[in-house]
Amino acid sequence: MAEETVDALARAQAVDGSAGAAHRHDALLSARAANIKQSAVRDVFEISMQPGLVSLAGGNPNLASLPLERLGETARRIIAERGLEALQYGGGQGTLELRTQICEVMAAEGILDADPDNVVITAGSQSAQDVAAKVFCNPGDVILLEDPTYVGALNTFEAYEVDVQPVAGDEHGIIPSELRTRIAALQAEGRRIKLLYTIPNFNNPSGVMLAPERRQEIVDICREANILVLEDNPYGLLKFDGVLPAPLRAANPEDVLYLGSFSKIFAPGLRIGWALVPAHLLQRFYLASEAVTLCPPTFNQLLVSDYLGSYDWQGQISTYRSLYRDRCAALLSALDEFMPAGVSWTRPEGGFFVWLTLPEGIDTYPLLHRGIDAGVVFVPGAAFTAAKGPSNKLRLAYSAVPPETLREGVKRLAPVLAEAIAAL
Repeated sequence: MAEETVDALARAQAVDGSAGAAHRHDALLSARAANIKQSAVRDVFEISMQPGLVSLAGGNPNLASLPLERLGETARRIIAERGLEALQYGGGQGTLELRTQICEVMAAEGILDADPDNVVITAGSQSAQDVAAKVFCNPGDVILLEDPTYVGALNTFEAYEVDVQPVAGDEHGIIPSELRTRIAALQAEGRRIKLLYTIPNFNNPSGVMLAPERRQEIVDICREANILVLEDNPYGLLKFDGVLPAPLRAANPEDVLYLGSFSKIFAPGLRIGWALVPAHLLQRFYLASEAVTLCPPTFNQLLVSDYLGSYDWQGQISTYRSLYRDRCAALLSALDEFMPAGVSWTRPEGGFFVWLTLPEGIDTYPLLHRGIDAGVVFVPGAAFTAAKGPSNKLRLAYSAVPPETLREGVKRLAPVLAEAIAAL
């Protein structure tokens, strides 16, 4: 194994990414700084750039089908014709034009009553998660999360000294009875639960979709306990068949804070997302967001607005659905062909990810080293849970990988998993 690979893996396992003897400035660090952890996922992405490796790690959208030459001309025109606006500071909430268009995007997702005045443009949904934790949570407060969940949300919430508590799910998402039980147990301990963070459509990392019949029950349970639902829906439009379940926010405008993003349906590099905030919470959320970013990037907003107004963005969504459906099918077919007995996996209806489960007693983190030696990279499951200890899960991403490469990656991975199972 290359020396740089060993170094990167060591960083991924470190608590805070620091190395060497303590520096005198360490005494200046806040208690919160100790909770800001280096992301194992980010280090795996760096490893995956090495030549010859098949990366099944990165949840990157496939941008090759975008009309890049035309977008380049659009960018040139915005600078030439609106440069004094595009390159200047803008309003902290975002442009009214884009906020209005975002309401149209949310209408396509199933939210028909969104008001542009209640939309706040953010630096991707990641920034909105940060703002939500800042606005609602004191140190020691509880945020409930479906298990597994997005590693970026885990890192964000833990940085605010919040107690993140997992809620069990199954192939249909969060189990309502488990949510009730967890809330009751925490309340009996005198704990203050502020938020439930959930990705109901094609959860990252599991690819699971919350069953339609559970959705309102989940919101009702939280309403009864005065818990705000933080619904993150970056993959919602990417359901392969285009038949979309109603978001949790659709029928619950006061009890759900809804997060969206253009990172998966347009371009992640623009870092444009949004929060649809209940009206009674808007002022606090907006002020906290403005305090971080001052204003979202005006040029990027104008480019997104032109894309939504002048391009067939819904046709592009259809292209993505077909592309990701074919890649998901290729990955599932390869898993069916090569995986040893004892390994199971989810079968997503959309999104970017498949979640593998190995027999109990196997820790997938050490298997990452062996996978790299075999020429394939994945993300170990421990990165995606608030539970302590090893995980027998791992995530595979198919969104950015051609079908033939997906097959080769699974072919390389299968013997690594078979060896681990045989050693039990």
